[in-house]
Amino acid sequence: MNIGKETEQIEFKKSTGELKEGVISIASMLNKHGSCELYFGVKNDGEAIGQQIGNDTLREISQAIANFIKPQIIPSISVELVETNNIIKVSASGGERPYSAYGKYYLRSADEDREISPSLLREMMFSGNSALVSIESHNQNLTFTQLRLLYAEKGLTLHDETFKDNLNLLTQSGKYNLMANILADNNSFSIKVAKFKGTDKTELITRNEYGYKCLLVAIKQVLDYAEAINETTVKIDGGLRKETKLFDKDAFREAWLNACLHNRWTKQTPPAVYFFSDRIEIVSIGGLPEDYSLEDFYAGRSRPVNLELQQIMVQLDYIEQTGHGVPLIVSKYGRKVFDITENFITVTIPLANKEVAESIELDIDDKKYDLTATQQQILDLISADSTITIAELSNQLQISTTAVSNAIKILKKKQRIDRKGSKKGGHWLILE
Repeated sequence: MNIGKETEQIEFKKSTGELKEGVISIASMLNKHGSCELYFGVKNDGEAIGQQIGNDTLREISQAIANFIKPQIIPSISVELVETNNIIKVSASGGERPYSAYGKYYLRSADEDREISPSLLREMMFSGNSALVSIESHNQNLTFTQLRLLYAEKGLTLHDETFKDNLNLLTQSGKYNLMANILADNNSFSIKVAKFKGTDKTELITRNEYGYKCLLVAIKQVLDYAEAINETTVKIDGGLRKETKLFDKDAFREAWLNACLHNRWTKQTPPAVYFFSDRIEIVSIGGLPEDYSLEDFYAGRSRPVNLELQQIMVQLDYIEQTGHGVPLIVSKYGRKVFDITENFITVTIPLANKEVAESIELDIDDKKYDLTATQQQILDLISADSTITIAELSNQLQISTTAVSNAIKILKKKQRIDRKGSKKGGHWLILE
């Protein structure tokens, strides 16, 4: 049976006796298109002749790919039955161009693998065409209602005939690319925002999912969540009232937007935010770009990993092309908040103080005068009307009854208020 023809993204090998050549083909096709399929047990003309498969055959293929393709990729390897013949299918994708095989670089041309010259290699490494644009989305059934609404809010219209090309949502072959995937109404990426009790990940309190939707919508939802948590702490010291935010809002915003913009989406892992009792960690996948130093990074010299995504975020006023994000964070907290490795960039924003953070989690310290703005408002309303109900407090403050109940629980633990009598006929007491 014939299964097709070799192309710039499909390669056939008669057997694993040509394993080295197959590994070279994988790197070659990844350098050209970012994805590929390699078949063992198929002749060059597409005739399936079968591949003998032993106990270690698939492992040998996997190890060869892991050992001799750099940067490392994780392929999908499976056995398929074509009529009466077993063949091996290897599928791979990646956006960390350029890929080397056995220490050399290759580029696909038609159905051939050609070694790349140093000048072409440099051109590949520093071209503005990011992996977001060149890699084909696994899902081609995409819609963009949410993205259209974001543009409409800015008074901009996306025309059916042109917006996919104008926003670089298509590969050169006309298929939806990875950027189309992350901006679509429904996608496979889940952004997680988790809150932990204490200073490590031993005890998870809450985990919110902001993914599976247009990335730009999810970005806003995370910012809104952080803003809701970032309550003002009111501290009375010597009769003076001092208000302090739990963390710097602008620093968090810049760290989060940078994490989304510069994330290596080809790794199939979105950025994440973790709240602890003493800090916030914003984690993105992928280190610094090639030929980009730490001094470049801290100086705010912009070198976007995903240039096309940056253009959209600028159009919608998510970011500015000024490169001020990192210098702003450094000015607030210093360089020490950045942890940069080959595979991750983590920004750690310290919280104002541990007691305030724990009070948000209903783990209250004995301090009596550290109140959030909401707690102070409830205390003021109770002082004015000792018979006020939770429903009335909810209505006046425009927050949920659950939020009111949680704040009241904190005020009781701080020994600021108490309740006497029944829910209907009772009243509040202000404790000094």
